[in-house]
Amino acid sequence: MKTSVYKKLFAPTDMTVGTPWRSILAFTLPMLIGNIAQQLYSTVDTIVVGKFIGDNALSAVGSATPLINMLLVLFIGISAGATIMVSQYYGARNRESLSLTIGNCITVTAISCVILIAVMLPLIRPILVALNTPESILADCTGYLQISLIGIAGLAYYNILSGIIRGMGDSISALLYLLVATVINIVLDLLFVAVFGMGVPGVALATVIAQVVSSICCMVKLTRMRENFDLSPAHLRPVGSYVKTIVRLGLPSGLTQAIFSSAMIIVQSLTNCFGEQFIAANVVVMRVDGFAMMPNFSFGMALTTFAGQNVGAGRYDRVLQGAKQGTWMAVGTSAAITGVILLLGKSLMHIFTETQELVDLSYYLMTILAVGYIAVAISQSLSGIMRGAGDTMTPMWISLITTVVVRVPIAYGISYLTRTAELPYGQKECVQISLLLSWVLGAVLTVLFYRLGRWKGKAVKQDT
Repeated sequence: MKTSVYKKLFAPTDMTVGTPWRSILAFTLPMLIGNIAQQLYSTVDTIVVGKFIGDNALSAVGSATPLINMLLVLFIGISAGATIMVSQYYGARNRESLSLTIGNCITVTAISCVILIAVMLPLIRPILVALNTPESILADCTGYLQISLIGIAGLAYYNILSGIIRGMGDSISALLYLLVATVINIVLDLLFVAVFGMGVPGVALATVIAQVVSSICCMVKLTRMRENFDLSPAHLRPVGSYVKTIVRLGLPSGLTQAIFSSAMIIVQSLTNCFGEQFIAANVVVMRVDGFAMMPNFSFGMALTTFAGQNVGAGRYDRVLQGAKQGTWMAVGTSAAITGVILLLGKSLMHIFTETQELVDLSYYLMTILAVGYIAVAISQSLSGIMRGAGDTMTPMWISLITTVVVRVPIAYGISYLTRTAELPYGQKECVQISLLLSWVLGAVLTVLFYRLGRWKGKAVKQDT
């Protein structure tokens, strides 16, 4: 009996049957816990750095974050393409196409890691200098990024393999492996920094080791799911049509992240002008923001898999039901989180630093963003539906508009218009105000394009 329950818990889930909201919620909850655990990677880094090294080191890790996100763009794209293809082929019960998709994703990821390391490793310090990174944190920031880049295969393979596993409806396994890796990360953070005194490089090394562990666990799990697909050397050999489809579906998602990361880097350059304390405050805000965003991302990914499987099975009626029910659940969750942030915000900030001035500034910046999480809940949920159906271009264009046309110009515009003798770079709030406005516009545009319904004719199985 226990063996049967265990197998059912960790088995792929058919989301084409049953009540839509139950399937979405059951899939979302373990993924939400997993996303929270993944956020703990960077959060624990921040806490350890802030408590054991200092606020300048905290600024160094924060300045490195946008560049790390940019380095992950390629793998986010591959993962997105893999999830969509796997979910649709799994829903359509197409074993051979499912096998070739998985094999090609593994191979493409390996090639991409080698190229990325070779190209980017020499460029890290020049890029940081170009972004006006303060001299006081430049060395730590450079070291953190170099170690993260050398170990990027761990994070890349975790994201891609967990995306494949989720595409087949199993959100429990990826959660389990991530929880194990999170514990390893916490233990190694404390060991390398508090005991061995390795500083910021020790934090980066701990994270890399933990990520490698999680990716190995995912690979082992994948080899034990052979009842659903095959994974022979022939399936690992790149096949043009499958690589092309992975790229076609994943590129818009990767570009969306690239656009967002580019905007973060550009805005980071503006943020750096306000000094180390404001940089540190933004690091704290980003960590709390990361947790606040987790339900939105989790519902979005769950709805991608739900839509993918049901589109593959031709069940568009269930897709529409799931979109409505999933979005309402996401909005309700975000509203509750917004309330918690507004009520307990300062207590949350105290977790990261003992400096009261930094706590007050971080909380103030967080209150500007708080209500925007409800808007993001809407855009993430409906974008997940469109991506799962095979339409990855529309969310990309929406991101392009809200980020390039709205966020960056407004941030710099407010900064320029509010300059005074006392504030040579203008009001610091420009960074958060521009982000809030981009979120709201993104929600409006996403609802509009979802209602137009063009995403309904984008199924992958019609193309390959």
